[in-house]
Amino acid sequence: MPTIFPKKLRPGDEVRVVAPANSMAIISKETREIANKRFSDLGLKLSFGAHIEEKDDFMSSSIESRIEDLHAAFSDENVQAIITVIGGFNSNQLLKYLDWELIRNNPKIFCGYSDITILNNAIFRKTGLVTYSGPHYSTFGQKLHFGYTLEYFKKCLMQNDPFEILVNSTWSDDKWYINQDRRDLIKNEGWNIINNGSAEGTIIGGNLDTFCLLKGTEYFPETAKSILFIEDDAHSGESTDVIFDRNLQSIIHLPQFDSVGAVAIGRFQKASQMTLDKITKIVKSKNKLDKLPVVANIDFGHTEPRITFPIGGEARLEATNGKAKIEILRH
Repeated sequence: MPTIFPKKLRPGDEVRVVAPANSMAIISKETREIANKRFSDLGLKLSFGAHIEEKDDFMSSSIESRIEDLHAAFSDENVQAIITVIGGFNSNQLLKYLDWELIRNNPKIFCGYSDITILNNAIFRKTGLVTYSGPHYSTFGQKLHFGYTLEYFKKCLMQNDPFEILVNSTWSDDKWYINQDRRDLIKNEGWNIINNGSAEGTIIGGNLDTFCLLKGTEYFPETAKSILFIEDDAHSGESTDVIFDRNLQSIIHLPQFDSVGAVAIGRFQKASQMTLDKITKIVKSKNKLDKLPVVANIDFGHTEPRITFPIGGEARLEATNGKAKIEILRH
């Protein structure tokens, strides 16, 4: 299936906000006001799905409502991009109801992360449309320290040139939406090279726990000549290292994993209690990773800030002589 790269955003374009996972109803007025202004400052016009304020017992809405908003966004000729409100847990409920021909025939930017990993990879697999793992609408509601996230959003979705991913000087894992004026910044120690090597290929992946839900289905992306970008959030009451280990192993067990060329691992949250030593031991325990370049602690995942990267786009990863470099070549 041919790969489809959607048109880049330009000032004056309309961006539709949809809620395929959790509802807009859980987003505060302050967060909305800041997010709306950020999009306005980019010269972008926001519109909102008809059902995004609906909220059921699971902080989401019905499958019918969510599908209707997604189909309406893709079919509306005035909409140039679609961004998700926030993550959640139930985007995989939608896969059997999506009109893949509608999406393929109306290619446009689709952006989100976390539970949206399901839709990012399924859309690419079923239609060839490149999607984007990047900030939600709610992410734009951060008052402070949003510059790095915004920079890579623009590089990936508003510009055409290849770009290199650089290390931000600080990161955070605070509940910024509770107190916008108090942020807990942590010095960024940089990337961790676990295995040396170099590779170039198609990006797949996202949140590993969510990505694994696609295994064995028609929605799992092709892995030929791919680079696997993976991250995981802190699992309440469970050990993130054990869950990450078994989920990574389950991906490695797939027959097509032999065609994966490299692994890029995002930053873990503080509550995960993951350390470089634990990540290294997990990776080194997988003999199929021995010959693959593996780099960890990259600025994506469930901490702030985060890059935007294309699912279905192309990247080059190099890790040699104690230095690592990642370039997004096509997006």
